[in-house]
Amino acid sequence: MPDTMRIIALKGTGGPEVLRAERVPLPRLRAGQVLLRVRAAGVNRPDILQRQGVYPPPPGAPAWPGLEVAGDIAALAGVEGFAVGDRVMALLPGGGYAEYAAADAECLLPLPANMDYVQAAAIPETFFTVWSNVFDRARLKKGDVLLVHGGSSGIGTVALRLARAFGAQVIVTAGSAEKCRACLKLGADCAVNYREQDFVAEMHNFNNGRGADVILDMVGGDYSEKNYQAAAAEGRIVQIAFLRGPKAVIDLNLLMRKRLVHTGSTLRARDKTFKGAIAAALKRHVWPLWQKGELLPVIDKVFPLSEAAAAHKYLEAGEHIGKIVLKPA
Repeated sequence: MPDTMRIIALKGTGGPEVLRAERVPLPRLRAGQVLLRVRAAGVNRPDILQRQGVYPPPPGAPAWPGLEVAGDIAALAGVEGFAVGDRVMALLPGGGYAEYAAADAECLLPLPANMDYVQAAAIPETFFTVWSNVFDRARLKKGDVLLVHGGSSGIGTVALRLARAFGAQVIVTAGSAEKCRACLKLGADCAVNYREQDFVAEMHNFNNGRGADVILDMVGGDYSEKNYQAAAAEGRIVQIAFLRGPKAVIDLNLLMRKRLVHTGSTLRARDKTFKGAIAAALKRHVWPLWQKGELLPVIDKVFPLSEAAAAHKYLEAGEHIGKIVLKPA
């Protein structure tokens, strides 16, 4: 094992050009951690926010980006249930854009035999986020209607497919006819081109005016009031991002009359016990589906680790469908 590793560091804040390769010592493991030789790393919008200087890593996390990886266990520190050489995926608080990464054992999931590293690296951030918010917080159940904004994104494709797998109906919004077609092919019951259609009207047309039982929103801003209009009575709205801004004008009368719940969460800064509970739920409910070749993530494009800046530019362009992944050479 080498003494140093290549990472993609942040040389300041700003555009993709601040992402630069450098060499640093291998991570020093704390008790309960494993060292992974990274075979692939997912690229996520929070990585862009960190690069821009508005989403710093939590205390103790590496300074470079990367919230999810897949690879082989190279070393362990007081960890049971895993062994050197095991193929695993991991949710990280940061540090995934690297040849090696330290991960808490609670945040690991084993790879099914039929899953490759690129597919596995696209799973943790999205599946942990969707399960925690849609199934735990919003209590989506069989027969419910889920409205997903950004249905063609990494989060969106996971949300619509997980919801369909567990018996819900799904309507998505997306920004082009091509993206809408992709969502329908992935199993969405209805896809709305938000540039051309009113998603509130389309939501009510979909189920005769009843509205959505659960809404997963990454947009915020003026979508908040529209979500209240699109929601069914007793609807649950989960906020996980705010691409149109964190401020919103809402109709409290509608909130009260429909008895809505509007909640939100972040995942990165939560402790390993909380994340471990999500990992356990995924192992119990979703891992058997992966093992059968179902619900494998949608991969849009794979970049070499050295081209992380290009991967960020591609993600920011917004034309992708599914996940973007980096591979160390």
